[in-house]
Amino acid sequence: MIVVTGATGNIGRPLTEALAEAGEQVTAVSRHVATAPAGGRHVVADLAEPGGLDQALVGAKALFLLLSGDLHAVGANPADIIGRAAAAGVGRVVLLSSLGVATRPFGTTRVAMRALEDVVRESGLDWAILRPGGFASNALWWAESVRSRQVVAAPFGDTGVPIVDPADIAEVAAACLLDERHLGEVYELTGPEVITPREQAEVLAAALGSPVRFHELTRAEAKAGMARSMPAELADDTLDILSSPTPAEVRVSPDVHRVLGRAPRSFADWAARNVAAFR
Repeated sequence: MIVVTGATGNIGRPLTEALAEAGEQVTAVSRHVATAPAGGRHVVADLAEPGGLDQALVGAKALFLLLSGDLHAVGANPADIIGRAAAAGVGRVVLLSSLGVATRPFGTTRVAMRALEDVVRESGLDWAILRPGGFASNALWWAESVRSRQVVAAPFGDTGVPIVDPADIAEVAAACLLDERHLGEVYELTGPEVITPREQAEVLAAALGSPVRFHELTRAEAKAGMARSMPAELADDTLDILSSPTPAEVRVSPDVHRVLGRAPRSFADWAARNVAAFR
């Protein structure tokens, strides 16, 4: 049995489906009640209180660990989850980390994530670590404004990074959970090309078949919006990358292809699959 945290999200949902299709029993963990995956079960638990995860870990052979936003905040202690997994007899953990751990190791949230990576490595468990860059699904932040005003509002309109489709992250995670060849590996996950927010607006317009205007936010305006759904430290770290990406942050990684044997999906592919959210 494999435990998937964040199971109702953009990565967790396709991951639980992929594991179920592979014939695995899955325990899907989320903060809210949800439908259990085929052949599996659902457990409601808040990872900020690791004891709540104990029920889900009973009988588990592997764990996919995705931290909610508050577990990136200063003072959080997600290392407890790794200790509880080891104590429960879990043999393998796949951690969703961040590309920023390598590219900006001294950012507040990056230091904490690096420490968690070290805990995973030293846990005695088999492990793999995934370090994605920005997510294509972050475009869903614009869904309401596109629906109501045909506007994408974002900072740094002409600065791009190779954002990754969460479906690709899920497929790589499934491979790491199921295939021993990926143990002990750290994979950097990106999309196939650098794309700017302004270009993303153009792709959304093409998918919708109607105009979408781009409006550039100031950094302060963007942070105010992001801080409603994530710790301020994480918002600052994210905006640092979006405003001035380093050469490592605009590099297109070969790792999706290495694991899956195909090129990563483009933002246009993501937009076509998710266009209903913007109508």
